Amino acid sequence: MQELKENNILQPAMPKSWNEETKAHKFCPGCGHGIILKCLGEVIDELGLKDKMVFGCDIGCSLLAWDFFNVDTVQTHHGRTTPVITGMKRANTDIIGVAYMGDGGGYAIGSQHLFNAAVRGEKITIILCNNCNYGMTGGQMAPTTLPGMKTETTPYGRDVEQAGYPTKGPEMVAVVAPEGAYVARGTIANPRQMKGFLKKALQNQIEGKGISFVECLSSCPTNWRTNAKQTWEFIEKDMTQFFKVGELRTPQAKEG
Repeated sequence: MQELKENNILQPAMPKSWNEETKAHKFCPGCGHGIILKCLGEVIDELGLKDKMVFGCDIGCSLLAWDFFNVDTVQTHHGRTTPVITGMKRANTDIIGVAYMGDGGGYAIGSQHLFNAAVRGEKITIILCNNCNYGMTGGQMAPTTLPGMKTETTPYGRDVEQAGYPTKGPEMVAVVAPEGAYVARGTIANPRQMKGFLKKALQNQIEGKGISFVECLSSCPTNWRTNAKQTWEFIEKDMTQFFKVGELRTPQAKEG
């Protein structure tokens, strides 16, 4: 969608839930966070959640979203976004709580919180950006670094004999979460589909059915040291070969 502004200059229509004063955003050129957050902003608008939402973001690249939206926002310690949003939701069940984090915050230091929130079926929405590395601190190996992938701490490629295989968060949540869970994995290579997953995740929380978890495959050309073509090929081919895109659990699915 586009709209005419002053001097008849054609401008893209941005989500009304965005904080316009903080745009353009602070993420690196080519980073996928902006795409994920735009999709989320559109969903917030469509569902009318602007005045009902509490948005929590983690330490790491995701902390650059602390002033992204014009909604109530809290920025937490690394790995603690899930329990903070859980506490807020339990204290006030009328809010829509969103925990936004990277793969390091969600699958490393925050993995125990993700696992136990899933086991308890906390009625919150967790959105995790997976770019296969620790982006903010220089591109070290993360829980999601692919086998053989080179990073600052794996210059010869990730050795699964030494470091194990990448974490598959949605698969884990899908197995341990009780009835009512919504679990999916999207990709910035298909924003329309990813937005649909985010909308279903928030709708699931609105209806009070159970925990909602969406992992979003994202890009980090700064630390991947890739050009535009290489970046897109890595997202569309390499990442999706290991991290399968799609819905893993829906509230309507038969349990057991």
